Parts: sequence; structure tokens; C-alpha cells
Amino acid sequence: MAPTADIIIIGAGISGLAAGCYAQMNGYRSQVFEANDRPGGLCTARSHQGYTFDGGLHYIFGTGPGQPFYSLWQELGAVQRLEFVNQPEFMQIHGPQGEVLRVQSQPDQLEQHFLALAPEDAKLIAGFCKGVRKFKDFDLSMLQQKPKSLMTATDWARLGKQVLPFMGVLGKWSQLSLRDLAGQVKNPFLRSAMPHMFAWPDVPVMVGMSLLAYLDNGNAGFPVGGSLSFARAIEQRYLDLGGEIHYSAPVERVLVENDRAVGIRLDSHDEYRAERIISACDGRRTIFDLLKGKYINRRIEQLYNGHLPLHSQFQVLLGVNMDFSQQPAWVTHLLDRPVAIAGQPHAEIGVKHYSFDPSLAPPGKSVVSLMLTTHYSDWQTYGGSPSRDAENLIDRMEAFYPGLGAAVECMDVTTPLSLEQATGNWQGASCGWLLTKDTLPLMIKGVPKRLPGLERFYMVSQWTEPGGSLPIVALSGRNLIYEICREDGRTFAAAG
Repeated sequence: MAPTADIIIIGAGISGLAAGCYAQMNGYRSQVFEANDRPGGLCTARSHQGYTFDGGLHYIFGTGPGQPFYSLWQELGAVQRLEFVNQPEFMQIHGPQGEVLRVQSQPDQLEQHFLALAPEDAKLIAGFCKGVRKFKDFDLSMLQQKPKSLMTATDWARLGKQVLPFMGVLGKWSQLSLRDLAGQVKNPFLRSAMPHMFAWPDVPVMVGMSLLAYLDNGNAGFPVGGSLSFARAIEQRYLDLGGEIHYSAPVERVLVENDRAVGIRLDSHDEYRAERIISACDGRRTIFDLLKGKYINRRIEQLYNGHLPLHSQFQVLLGVNMDFSQQPAWVTHLLDRPVAIAGQPHAEIGVKHYSFDPSLAPPGKSVVSLMLTTHYSDWQTYGGSPSRDAENLIDRMEAFYPGLGAAVECMDVTTPLSLEQATGNWQGASCGWLLTKDTLPLMIKGVPKRLPGLERFYMVSQWTEPGGSLPIVALSGRNLIYEICREDGRTFAAAG
């Protein structure tokens, strides 16, 4: 069978669409095959009774003109087609005795608020807010702008010169987690609240500082219309460039001849051939299912043996006949007594509404998300009902949002098991391996995009870029096409 394309891409998530766009920009004929009926992968949404349930996206780095990553989204057609909402406050944390910690993006206001709550921690607070100010000038994208394998001595010297002014703050705050920092706090409430400021306690402090800095720079907005609108914008860019997408086309096998990837076979048994194959779907499924585990080494085995932390959630998305627009957009409630979910006690519940984007709900109504971190293994052995757990969670939230239960018009419940089934992401991981101070070196170094012994096969996605943020996985697709151009002696081109 003759090749039907120069490049076949498995998966229409952000990394797959990005790879397709840059392939088309550089003269390659590409085709994308997606198991679901819409683009985006985890960056997507679902509609229910006039509500848009967008459970995966909180912000996108690169939405501010002239800011880091902005040119990437220009090249991919996202920022030209969309509006973005910027918020001055990331979240609030409410204590069981009515205490409130406001995680504001503006460092002066943040420092004043923290000092009012915990004057005894003035030195630690000053150091933290100084770090946020420093990261306002730090360009995260410079660490990812060129494939590491193609960087020359000159490139490394240039990068070192760019990073040098930030070495002190990077060295100090990359090896300290929020949990570690909270252990140094004297004030009881600040000590209990601080680990939850950026959604998980083991995130490196420098990551949270970068988030607040980018929020304050207007460079971490939410796309009006939500995740699916963002994915659709990049999808349209790919189609405008001449790309081809096959939806509802799950791939069953990567075809290999003489240790060279030559095509794919769909669940329907249809086969398609290409000169190169890029997998932009779940890493474990790619390696151990689509390729039957034939192309691995010790490092790959160690990556997927389950010892690295994953981030998975229990999430209840609600369409409610209530106006939440006067409520804080995101609150983590520290409960005085835990609530049982999947048979395990949980004392921190995140509540987020999307009223800042009126397009996601009918007038006067709101989309509300109840979230908590959970473990895949809890759900494997759980014999109870996720729907019943969701009802229990709503009942507990009545104390904070009176009338919530009666206002619910529709509901969608997601567990790690159901997310894995719907998206193929291993153990329902929402961002690949969890970004911690221990996995941060993996993010900087990256995971190999090729498998040992297999030619003309490549991988991109959150599984090759630990941390899994949208601009980083998009850059993964961009950089891979850069490498392929180098292999073929072509000059890489990117049009904004």
C-alpha cells in the first residue's frame, strides 16, 4: 500500500494539532487520527442542557501580547480567534473557622494581605513575594524554544546567559515544595492553607511564583468559550493549512516493518501508511499497546512502573440555577471534618465557578466544579457509587452555598477510572506525571521522543513533557517538526 501522507499523527490533542500545524507549514502532508469526535484531548468540554462543562482548563500561559509563549499561539492561530479573561486573584482558601487567604497575583497586594494575616511570618512572606516579582521577568519559554538534542555550544551559552540573572531564585525555589515552605510558617492558618495555594502541595514553589507572575503580567488568561473553543481554534488553523483530521477513528496498532514504523491500523481494521508516525496520545498506551512493548529500555520501564507521582481528580461538574458571579471564582475549603470519597477521607474541597465567562451557562445560571485530588487505586477497589459520592459532596457544600443541591439542573461526574476510559490517559492522569521538586529535572531535560530500535516513529504529549502545561506540549509538537526538518535537510519555518 502506498503512503497516504508524509506524516500520520495519532491524537488531536494540543500537541498533536501543533505537530500537524507545523508539519503543514513546512511542506509535509499530514493526517491526524483521533479516537473521540472532537479535538483537544484533555483540553475539551461537553455540553449539557445549555451548560458547557469545562473541567480541565484554569489558565493558559502565553495569552498576553509580547509575553512568553504568545508568538507560539499566534503561529497556531489561537490568539487571533479568541478573547481571554484575566483575573487578578488565582484562588481563595477558606479555613474551618472562617479564615480567608486570598492568593492575589499582584505581589504588593499579596504581601500586604499575607502580612495582615500572619505578621509573625513577615520575613518568609517578604521572601516569597520577592520571588514572585523576580519571576515577572523570567521567560519560561526560553527553556523550550529549541530541541535539546539540536542545541549547539553557542545555543547553550546563550541560554546560560539568559538564565544567569535568575540562578539564585531558581536554585532557592525549585528545590522547595509548597508543603516544605508551609513547614516553616509560624501562623497556624497560613501553615494549613499554604500547601493548597496552587492546587497540590508538592508543586515546586517556583512554579507557583511563575503562575502568579504571569497572571499579574496578563499572560495567563482563560479563553472565552472554554477549552473546546481553544482547541477548535487550533483545529481550524490546521485545516486552513491543508491538514486532514479523522474523528471517531481509534488506532489499534502501529504498523512496523523491519523495525521501521510504516503506518497505523484502526479499530475498524482500515490501514493507513505514511513515511513517519507521531504518537500524540497516552504514552503508556502507545508503548505497551500500540507497539506491544517491543521497543523499550530500562529508562522507559522505570518511567512507567508506577513510582512517579500522577495527578488525578474526582470532579463533579454542575449546571445550577444560581448566579455565582459574586462568589470568588475558585475557593478551596478546608473542612472541619472530612468527607468520604471512594471510601477515603478528604478534608480539602475545591469549588470553582465559571461565571467570568457568561458563554458557558444560560443567563442567571452558573457552571460549578467541585474538585478534590484522589488516587486511581482507591477507585479500583471501591465498590460504592461515584454518583452517591457526588451527592454527598454537594450536601457538604450546602453549608457554604445554601440552596446548591436544589438548584442543580444537570451533573457530570468524573473519576480517574472514567477519565482513563474516556481519554485513554493512564490512570486518569490530568497532566501526565505530577510536577514536583523531584520530577522538575525531568521537565527540564524532557523525555525521549523516540523509542529504542524503532525508526521513523516519534512521541509528543504531556507524557514526553512532564508537567504537561498547554504551551509546553504545543512546543513539543513544534520542536519535533523542527527536528524532522533537520533530518530532511529542510529549513524550519513557522508563520504567525
